[in-house]
Amino acid sequence: MGSASSMLTQYDIEEVQEHCNYLFTQQEIVSLYKRFCQLDRNAKGFISADEFLSVPEFAMNPLSQRLLKMVDGLNFKDFVAFLSAFSAKATVPQKIEIIFKIYDSDCNGKVTFNDIIQVLHDLTGSFMSDKQREEVLNQLLHEAGYTRESYLLLDDFVKILDNQGLKMEVDVPDD
Repeated sequence: MGSASSMLTQYDIEEVQEHCNYLFTQQEIVSLYKRFCQLDRNAKGFISADEFLSVPEFAMNPLSQRLLKMVDGLNFKDFVAFLSAFSAKATVPQKIEIIFKIYDSDCNGKVTFNDIIQVLHDLTGSFMSDKQREEVLNQLLHEAGYTRESYLLLDDFVKILDNQGLKMEVDVPDD
C-alpha cells in the first residue's frame, strides 16, 4: 500500500477487505483510509500513540492507555482490522476478543482478578471504592462459576459475555 499519502488501488481495498473478514464495504474502507491519512500527520504509513491521542474521544476514553498498547504503530491494514471488532457486522466472539485483549494487559493469554480490578478502576475512578469493585467482581465471578484465583482465558470470556447483548460499534465517517 506504500506510504500513507498514496491513494488506495482497487487491489489494496480488496486486500484490506479480506484482511478484516469483509466487515467493511469498499466505500467504508476508502473513508477509513481518509481518516487514517488525517491521523498519520507525518505520512509515515502508521499511526503513533501521540497521533491516536489527538482524537479527543480516544484521549478521553478511560481505557485509552490500555488501547494505546494495542494500536500504537498500526499501519492502515491493521488499523482497519482493529476497527473491524467494532463493526456492526462483527460477531459477538470477535467483539469479546477485543475486550479480552484490553483486560490482558501483559498479553499472556490470561486475565486475572487483578487485571479485571485494574480495568474496573480505570472505568470507575473515584466513583467506586476498591472494596466495592472487589465485591462486584467477586459476585460476577461467583455467578459465572469462577473465583478470584481463577485465570480467565479467551474461551472463558466468551462463555461469560456471549449472552450479555454486547453493543460495540464504530461509525465510519461519510465523505
